[in-house]
Amino acid sequence: MIVVMKPGATREQIAMVCQRLEELGFKAHPIFGQEKTVIGAIGNKRALSSEALVNLPGVERIVPILKPYKLVSKELKDTPTIVRIGGIPVGGRSIVVMAGPCAVEDEEQLFKTAYAVKEAGAQILRGGAFKPRTSPYSFQGLEEEGLRMLARVREETGLPFVTEVLDTRDVPLVAEYADALQIGARNMQNFRLLKEAGATGKPVLLKRGLAATVEEWLLAAEYILDTGNQQVILCERGIRTFETSTRFTLDLAAVAVVKENSHLPVIVDPSHGTGNWRYVLPLARAAIAAGADGLLVEVHPDPAHALCDGPQSLHPETFVRLMDEVTAVAWAVGRGLASSSLSPVVSAAGCKRVGAGLSTHKKETVKVSLRAN
Repeated sequence: MIVVMKPGATREQIAMVCQRLEELGFKAHPIFGQEKTVIGAIGNKRALSSEALVNLPGVERIVPILKPYKLVSKELKDTPTIVRIGGIPVGGRSIVVMAGPCAVEDEEQLFKTAYAVKEAGAQILRGGAFKPRTSPYSFQGLEEEGLRMLARVREETGLPFVTEVLDTRDVPLVAEYADALQIGARNMQNFRLLKEAGATGKPVLLKRGLAATVEEWLLAAEYILDTGNQQVILCERGIRTFETSTRFTLDLAAVAVVKENSHLPVIVDPSHGTGNWRYVLPLARAAIAAGADGLLVEVHPDPAHALCDGPQSLHPETFVRLMDEVTAVAWAVGRGLASSSLSPVVSAAGCKRVGAGLSTHKKETVKVSLRAN
């Protein structure tokens, strides 16, 4: 249920209501708005009569939440949540693009990709240090060394990064390095992992499960918000259907459904959603047109020799084209892409990496300004 406070209710009155809810066995989640504060009360509503709260100072009314998910619901919060990853806002009017390799392979590959995607306009770097693979013989990632590489790239380029965490035992380690934690499709209903990731207070990017309904997806997000962490981004990445022409079926209708029912931002991963780089551009355009708040795209400087998901990874030149097309669609629907510029302090080695990762026509226009420390 929701406890709606009167306009002008004091912090002391809000704290009193929260304390009373906790005494009655509820979890209290206050949300402070510009005009009013509401308090989400999660627990057994049969243990509470509205009279126990409605007469408390500052309380305006009690409203039941009808959806099975409470904290992620628009019934509780009707204004969009803005999640910040390293200072980059996800949600709101601006479109955010997260791009990078499926897996961190080595430092040269990572730096080359990072500079290329940033110069093309991406605001956040993605890269896997821990990789969940169907076969135990496939490349599993560089683990902590991969995290260290991602941190070095962030220091040189200024790009915050999101990376996947697979196990509760790895949450403290990944949270030490990463700007945001990704929960992959296979772990969407690993409820212990959801709680541990939420407890870090870091932004969490939650991918939809391979066969999960939208309701199950939102209930998984509920686990994270129930820890007190409201910094959750939902990611549609395709579901498994009878169709075999693509790796998965990218459900763009889910974007509209989430927007209708939840205040959380939602982004789309057209790389996993199709499994084929040729389809990534058209599905990226469609995702923005459908109302997505951003994209999660795989980019690799040499996709043919990638250790993970090469067939669905874009070459940097193709990624430049994607950014141009997505920008046009964003403007057409009344939105725009968040800006991203090169780090103010860029080493000479960094300049070489920029040139190595960019398309020919981009190289002609790139100007990197060096500033003495």
